[in-house]
Amino acid sequence: MTKTSTLLGKPLSRVDGRLKVTGEAKYAAEFNVSGLTHGCVVSSAIARGRIKKLDTSAALAVPGVLHVFTHENRPRAAWFDRNYQDEDAPSGSPFRPLHDDELVYSGQPIALVVAETLEVARYAASLVQVEYKTHSHETDLRARRGKAYAPREGKGGFEPPPKPRGHADKALAHAAARIDAEYSSPVEHHNPMEMHATTVVYEDDGTLSVYDKTQGVMNTQKYVSKVFHLSPDEVRVRSPFVGGAFGSGLRPQYQLFLAVMAARELKRSVRVALTRQQMFTFGHRPTTLQRVALGVSAEGKLEAVIHETVSETSRFEDYIEVIVNWSGLLYQCDNVRLDYKVAQLDTYTPIDMRAPGAAVGVYALECAMDELAYAAGIDPLELRLKNYAERDQNEDKPFSSKELRACYQQGAERFGWARRTPAPRSMREGKQLIGWGMATGVWEAMQQEASAKAVLSIDGKLIVSSATADIGTGTYTVMTQIAAETLGLPVEDVTFKLGDSSLPMSPLQGGSWTVSSVGSAVKEACEKVRERVFELARKVKHSPLAKARLDEVSFDGGHIRSKEDPSRAVSITEAMRHGEVLHIEEQTVSLPDKHKQSAYTLCTHSAVFAEVRVDEDFGTVKVTRVVSAIAGGRVLNPKTARSQILGGIVWGIGMALEEESVLDQKLGRFMNHNLAEYHVPVNADVQDIDVIFVDEEDTIVNPLGAKGLGEIGIVGVAAAIANAIFHATGKRVRNLPITPDKLL
Repeated sequence: MTKTSTLLGKPLSRVDGRLKVTGEAKYAAEFNVSGLTHGCVVSSAIARGRIKKLDTSAALAVPGVLHVFTHENRPRAAWFDRNYQDEDAPSGSPFRPLHDDELVYSGQPIALVVAETLEVARYAASLVQVEYKTHSHETDLRARRGKAYAPREGKGGFEPPPKPRGHADKALAHAAARIDAEYSSPVEHHNPMEMHATTVVYEDDGTLSVYDKTQGVMNTQKYVSKVFHLSPDEVRVRSPFVGGAFGSGLRPQYQLFLAVMAARELKRSVRVALTRQQMFTFGHRPTTLQRVALGVSAEGKLEAVIHETVSETSRFEDYIEVIVNWSGLLYQCDNVRLDYKVAQLDTYTPIDMRAPGAAVGVYALECAMDELAYAAGIDPLELRLKNYAERDQNEDKPFSSKELRACYQQGAERFGWARRTPAPRSMREGKQLIGWGMATGVWEAMQQEASAKAVLSIDGKLIVSSATADIGTGTYTVMTQIAAETLGLPVEDVTFKLGDSSLPMSPLQGGSWTVSSVGSAVKEACEKVRERVFELARKVKHSPLAKARLDEVSFDGGHIRSKEDPSRAVSITEAMRHGEVLHIEEQTVSLPDKHKQSAYTLCTHSAVFAEVRVDEDFGTVKVTRVVSAIAGGRVLNPKTARSQILGGIVWGIGMALEEESVLDQKLGRFMNHNLAEYHVPVNADVQDIDVIFVDEEDTIVNPLGAKGLGEIGIVGVAAAIANAIFHATGKRVRNLPITPDKLL
């Protein structure tokens, strides 16, 4: 029997693991019903213009084809306000599939072929003939740089960078050592293993059961209800398993709209699943062009920080990321100027991708810090320690907790940083140039409003539920641990339910806030159940706990025990039987303590150390070692937490060396839209990775003290690798990814 007193903080294996490895876990495109039809999306071939003619006759002539939806025949009732915004939408007007003949980006859906089988739908879709009127397009951020603008405050929830402090330009000019350089990062696409798909089951009463790949079933439900003028009771959304998302599932994607539209019009169940190529036709990490200028005194103290960024958005929405603010937060400096602008391109709106803003902004800052260390003749780690920020100067607030010094110390010790020889090209083995680099990582710790329900039955079984998601992060497992520990039950007696819009309200799963938000709600709901069952235990005839207070007992192994004398105990089932209570149900809404939290800056931190080997003749790079030391508050499950950091580091390797969505500027189209040409790290690219969780206590962030770990794992990794490559080769490459041609 698993003792709950040791559950939190222990490496419990995933409770949903067996379902996944045996194939019993069902994903959005795997829910089958009788009479299910299949939709195939036809995508536009041009980036900007209009549809002159759409000929669907050949497609409609194929046996088994039920309908071809286009802008000319789409149901008129199925539409939504131009100003409607889903939960994760930026400001502007959302993209509306099949609205009219206007084309605003390459790959835009222009028709949906629905047939009795997937094979027939795909074949018929290939027969749709389209004539275009092409307009000139602009998809090159560098060419549009001069037309970039500063987003307005409050637009789409945007908070502009902090106002300048001190006199950064003047301080830079008088610094003893300085660097002033431009760094760039390319478009990346999420490429989760599971493609986006929606299965809409059309029920006999006209209601819809929607199985969607999403990071928020409630957001999907609100979207469908609003767009199709339905009540929430007419739409139930489920997403019990998600095969990776990384931000791509935060917003409803166009296959959802098309599947619901077709199901309602045909009064049939419909599935629309996107192809891998079509996964490149919505959202991406935006291109960035970043200027970072740093100045340092002769003693190594930062005297100037300037960080200016231009990134991309679409023509119809203002997508905004927090890219530059980290540079005013991470190090102590009294002269700081930060600036952020966006430029409109003829592409789809970018969407959040793991650690949005920080992954690219901290990359530029940390590479610049490395350059500054060489310019000043100071060890890169020492430079960071000399400028350690004890307080957030952006907001003039203390940190709720900050164990970054310990990250530096433990990470450097584990990595062996003291053995590094500082000169570039000074470490080698034969033709292999060896480089060591490091970087800092930072991400914000957040808590959102969330609700959870706990139902304890007389047989001692507990069911806890919330409409949250598990995109592979271990939500099922950690929530089970929280509930089991709170009520002193074995893990096998606890079931956690998620991914269903009929369950208690939950925010989108993103931003590393799920444990702090939903976990806090689960804890609160179980605590309310605990109070009620304790009162029943006190009333048991001759109860040894009759005069005890709640704080004088512990819940352990299905029993309520006196802390003073554990032999004095009442079992949960005995208490409920005596009280003639079949089940105890409690539901709660957990809210962040904004009054308490507002006085502090809440962040996770990391220190990343990387070793690379670069072939002197061919310029090929292999990352041979990474050590990442993480300060993320209380770690509730080191096993699932470590997996999160490992995944972030592997992605950081891809970001540094491989990942890039290549745009053909003449066509305005991403050309490497498959996993053969969009390169990601594979097993052979990933060698030794060491994860350290630094002890950190935080009583401010939330009742659990957990800060979240999904995002921080990637932040700083690309910079550490880039800095290691410079140390190995003496060549500074500021444009990601760092491919062999750039080193040669």
